[in-house]
Amino acid sequence: VQLQASGGGLVQAGGSLRLSCAASGRTFSSYRMGWFRQAPGKEREFVAAISWSGGGIYYADSVKGRFTISRDNAKNTVYLQMNSLKPDDTAVYYCATKSSRYSSASRYEYEYDYWGQGTLVTVSS
Repeated sequence: VQLQASGGGLVQAGGSLRLSCAASGRTFSSYRMGWFRQAPGKEREFVAAISWSGGGIYYADSVKGRFTISRDNAKNTVYLQMNSLKPDDTAVYYCATKSSRYSSASRYEYEYDYWGQGTLVTVSS
């Protein structure tokens, strides 16, 4: 399984970005997907997750109401729409997936087996 994250960049506070994570190597639609982030000097933290069906979605409290996770199974891609960005959102964003099929959404890192390389989001004040 390979995950390729893209869409990061430099944006001013209050702006928006959409991250994409393209998956390859297996049937995308049967697996949970998640987004995590790691800010400089901090541990990696959960951002958002979506179940294999898209029916279950979780968000971290810090992004709820501002970020939206979605998936397009036809394109083997999961998205993270980020609005009203804040300097605290500055981090490397990682997408992840699990090896087991038909898995529900999860906010826990240990429940993901494959990780993308990360894409850097920088929010200036």
